[in-house]
Amino acid sequence: MRILFDQGVPVPLRKYLPQLEVTTVYELGWSAFTNGDLIQKAEDSEFAVFVTTDKNLKYQQNLKDRTLCIVILPTTSWPILQEHWEVILSSIQSFSVGGYIEVIID
Repeated sequence: MRILFDQGVPVPLRKYLPQLEVTTVYELGWSAFTNGDLIQKAEDSEFAVFVTTDKNLKYQQNLKDRTLCIVILPTTSWPILQEHWEVILSSIQSFSVGGYIEVIID
């Protein structure tokens, strides 16, 4: 499964997802794209999941009829995300085509 990490997603999270193919927006040289163009580019490149920390994405973009599943992390803080990596992995693995998942951590 191909996963795309947006700019604010801490890259060290990648090592907790070893069975997934994780690429970052930065690595692809896509940092200058706006959200709408970035999501379209990710879909065109056959990514299954787009992981971001942009909680406003659903208000800024029309997500209807998308093939990409969007997973929203609650923070950019690596120490917090590291503590809850299993919840994040589970959320990513439960993806559905065109889905929208907000990861909840306590």
